[in-house]
Amino acid sequence: MSKKVLIIAGDAVEALEVYYPYFRCLEEGFEVQIAAPSKKKLQTVVHDFIGWDTYTESKGYLIEAQTAFEDVNPEEFDGLIIPGGRAPEYIRLNENVPRIVAHFFEANKPVGAICHASLVLTTVRQYMEGRELTAYIACKPDVEAAGATYIENHLHVQGNLVSGHAWPDLPGFMREFIKQLNQNK
Repeated sequence: MSKKVLIIAGDAVEALEVYYPYFRCLEEGFEVQIAAPSKKKLQTVVHDFIGWDTYTESKGYLIEAQTAFEDVNPEEFDGLIIPGGRAPEYIRLNENVPRIVAHFFEANKPVGAICHASLVLTTVRQYMEGRELTAYIACKPDVEAAGATYIENHLHVQGNLVSGHAWPDLPGFMREFIKQLNQNK
């Protein structure tokens, strides 16, 4: 039976952080579904590092969200990926997001969180207390405010949580997420 992966996103999701995991999971033969506040085409953004003190942002490709958060039954999925970009800033305000994310921690299913995805993890603080994870450096205060320890490495795995710093870390991030997904019964 094929593994099922849920990706939660919204407009202004970082293009590489949603497309790379989406296609990589399809390549593995997994079923993949993208959920967002509503079922629609999402506008992605491209974040790049060009020597500024922070990243730059450009308009990216469109990607289809096949379902709305309110219609997600997380029990149907074997793993969760949360991409970064600016989407985590506002999708974490959706009342269904904590319910969805909490399920994966309660069931000890693989969770992949990259870059600004740590903002979504602040909605499930009870599962972040005492955890270690990495994220984009600007999210360090949010990680610590959620009771977790910020790890300086670009990739960190602790228990069922695979965390990555930013899109350049996607190869290792996806390697570790897929390894966890394949080990999980």
